[in-house]
Amino acid sequence: MIVIAKLKVQAGKEADLEKVVLDTLPKVKGEAGTLVYNFHRSKKDPSVYLFYERYVDQDALNLHSGTPHFKAMSKALGSLLAAAPEIELYEELGNIQ
Repeated sequence: MIVIAKLKVQAGKEADLEKVVLDTLPKVKGEAGTLVYNFHRSKKDPSVYLFYERYVDQDALNLHSGTPHFKAMSKALGSLLAAAPEIELYEELGNIQ
């Protein structure tokens, strides 16, 4: 299970958003079934951020989404975003590691 989440932050709130996410990342590391949880900033538009997430299955994604740290991060990000996040789910068909 792959999740791509694209976020657009309000002008001037970039540092706030980055702090919230970077403070949360260490808490995600220990989650069972979370294989990859990467956070990126667009080089073209520095107000656009992207999460690339990889889970063993839907249950692992559900576990992640229900954690207190994810809920707290989501709440904090809500006041920083310029628009609703764009979230897409993908089925992995192959990879190179």
